[in-house]
Amino acid sequence: MSLEWKHSTDGIDWEELSALYRAAPLGEKSPLHLQKVFSNSMFKCFVYENAKLVAVGRALADGADCSYICDIAVSPSHQGTGLGKQVVSNLMEKSCGHKKIILYAVPGKEPFYRKFGFLRMKTAMAIFDNQKQQVEKGYLSEA
Repeated sequence: MSLEWKHSTDGIDWEELSALYRAAPLGEKSPLHLQKVFSNSMFKCFVYENAKLVAVGRALADGADCSYICDIAVSPSHQGTGLGKQVVSNLMEKSCGHKKIILYAVPGKEPFYRKFGFLRMKTAMAIFDNQKQQVEKGYLSEA
């Protein structure tokens, strides 16, 4: 597997990125939304094979205190190959030096991230656009 890694938003096809999130499947993320969030993230990586986007991730960081790793997506054709692990490792390496690295995961994927040393936070809280739907999906708990 010959992969090309990019760490800049220069030349990114946002439609292709949006399609990757749908295929992964991580939901509907519009091209304009993705362009905004990736452009505002300190660290990002885009992984290509034969000029086709096959994996991506980003970290929203402040340069010293906190780095928040999110939006990890791997094409179904490349899932199970270790590529997701490489993306997370890349973002963790870039986040090195921050006092804390926080990661937001899809429910059920926690065992994957535990392999990197991530532990569940007991004090994390969130407000989502659609609270009821997120409780039903397992992202939030009212307990």
